[in-house]
Amino acid sequence: MSNELIFITTVLVYLGSVLVLYKVFGKNGLYAFAIFGTLLGNIAVCKCVDIFGLSTTAGNVLYAATFLVTDILSEKYGRKEASKAVVYSFSIMLLWMLGTQMILLFTPNANDYISESLRVVFGLVPRITLASLAGFLVSQNVDVFLYHFIWERSGNSRAKLWLRNNGSTLTSQALDTVIFTFLAFWGVYPVPVFVSILVTTYIFKAAVALMDTPFMYLARRIVPLTEKGTSHENQRKPDQARQWAHGV
Repeated sequence: MSNELIFITTVLVYLGSVLVLYKVFGKNGLYAFAIFGTLLGNIAVCKCVDIFGLSTTAGNVLYAATFLVTDILSEKYGRKEASKAVVYSFSIMLLWMLGTQMILLFTPNANDYISESLRVVFGLVPRITLASLAGFLVSQNVDVFLYHFIWERSGNSRAKLWLRNNGSTLTSQALDTVIFTFLAFWGVYPVPVFVSILVTTYIFKAAVALMDTPFMYLARRIVPLTEKGTSHENQRKPDQARQWAHGV
């Protein structure tokens, strides 16, 4: 299977998984995907691949999908709930970094066959994770802020959903790409390769951001199984209450 086909497939799988988890588990499903996406994305980002003739990393799609999570939480529940996803993911990434380094401290015995492979992967974790933490904390908070900033000025309507979704995500993805790429890969690759990764990383993240727009519209209509019979308006703070259910 070509990388291009894998890229398109993973976009559909990951974005579709966000909606499935949301439908079945409600907000908890979204929090779970945010944590899953940031953890696995930190490993996948270590793998360089060529897609459509461009050099990029394998973790872009998964990490970009986490921005759909915070946008859904912003849209349906407000800024506070969206910020929780950022805090949860940030906290788990810190624990993940600690845990992987503790694993490497163990001395393998004669029966071990995977220790060196783990050392190769987990050995990159501190730098990758610290870069990811910095990029994640800045970009996700900017994403949540801009989503509500655009919302307050453009009004709440289905027609303007694409604006607040793409406007916030495309801007925050640019910040994340610059922060993460410089902290994680500067000095690791030759300058031409580094620049290629920087540019193409944003291109693919932007592509996923644009592709997640239909999924955002679908999420707006979803009523999670855990929330049947409840009103989202009652779950939001009074100053955040907006008419969303019928696309007003």
